[in-house]
Amino acid sequence: MSKRKRCFSSYDSVHAWMSGERPALSFSGRTKEDWRAWRRRFRVRLGRLLGPMPQRVPLRAEVLKREDMGDYVREKVVYDSEKYASVPAWALVPKGLRRGERRSGILAAHGHGLGKNPLVGLNAEEQPHEEYQHQLGVQLVRRGYVVVAPDWRGFGERKSPAEWVRQGRDPCNVNYMAEGYRGYHLLTLQVWDAMRTLDYLQSRPEVDGGRLGCVGVSFGGTMTTYLSALDGRVGCACISGYISTVRGDAMGMRGRANTCGAQYMPGLLTIGDIPDVAGLIAPRPACVEMGERDTCFIIEDAQRAYDHLARVYRAAGAADRLIADRFPDDHQFSGRRSLDWFDKWLKG
Repeated sequence: MSKRKRCFSSYDSVHAWMSGERPALSFSGRTKEDWRAWRRRFRVRLGRLLGPMPQRVPLRAEVLKREDMGDYVREKVVYDSEKYASVPAWALVPKGLRRGERRSGILAAHGHGLGKNPLVGLNAEEQPHEEYQHQLGVQLVRRGYVVVAPDWRGFGERKSPAEWVRQGRDPCNVNYMAEGYRGYHLLTLQVWDAMRTLDYLQSRPEVDGGRLGCVGVSFGGTMTTYLSALDGRVGCACISGYISTVRGDAMGMRGRANTCGAQYMPGLLTIGDIPDVAGLIAPRPACVEMGERDTCFIIEDAQRAYDHLARVYRAAGAADRLIADRFPDDHQFSGRRSLDWFDKWLKG
C-alpha cells in the first residue's frame, strides 16, 4: 500500500505538489545559445498561460483637466484600452520643452493602495499625500521625463463598488473571478492596459516613442515585470519591492501566500517562477530594488530571485545591464540607483 501522505486542504495539496514537481522551463543555461532557446520557449508558454487579450480599439484620448504645477504640467487624461474598459491616468509633462522637442516617456505603475494618485502626491480626494511610493511620478517628471500613471483595474477611479465586493473579501480576488466569466485572467487585462498606456505615451507629441521606460513598486513591480517582459518597447525597467519567488515564499517563508487576484499568474510554477518572467527583459537594462526590512517580499527570497535573474542576464551577455539596489529600509520605492539608471539608458 502506498505510503504517500494524503492531502485534504488546498494548502497541503499545493505544498505537496511544489515539493514533488519541478517547473518545466526554469532557466538553467549558461551560454547565449541556451538563453535564446529558453527565451523562445518560455515566452510562448507564458503567453499561452496568460490566455487571450482584448482586441485593440482607438484610444479616443481626452484631457479632462490641466494644472500648472510650477516646473511641470499635470493633466488628468482618459483613453480606451478595449471595447469595455477605459483608463483614467495622470500625465506629467516637464516645462521648458522647445518646439518639436521630444522627451523619453515613462509609465509609472502604482502599487496597492489608492491607485495612481499617490504617484503624483495626492490622496483619493486629490489633496497632498505621501506614502511608500514617494511620489515617484513627480520625481521622474522633475528629471525631464514625460510620465503617465494609470489606474489599474480595481484601484483608484476603477475601484469596484463595495456592495459588489462585499465585506471581508479581497476585492482583487472578486475582480479576478468576475473577469474570468468573460474569458480573461485579470493580470492579462492589467498587462493589456499597460500596453495601451505605452500606445498612449507614444501618441503624445512630447514623447520620443523609441525611448520608453517603466517603473513601479509592489504591485507596480508586478506590472513592470510583466509589461517589460512581454512588450519590447520598454527600453529600461525598474522593478521595486517585488522580485521574489512564489515557490520560495510559500515553501521557505512559513507558508506565506503573498499574492492576490490582481497579480496572480495562472500556472506560473509549471514553467518557472517570477525571476524567469523578469528574465524575458534581458538584454534590455533593468534595475531591481530590494528593501532589507521589507516584510512583504522577504530579503532572503528576493536575493535568491535576483541571483537567478542575474544568471539569465549573464547568459544573455548582458550582465552589465542589470543592477541591484539592496537598500536598508522596508517596503518602499528607493530611487537611489534607479533614477540615474533611467538617465543612463533613456536620455540621449
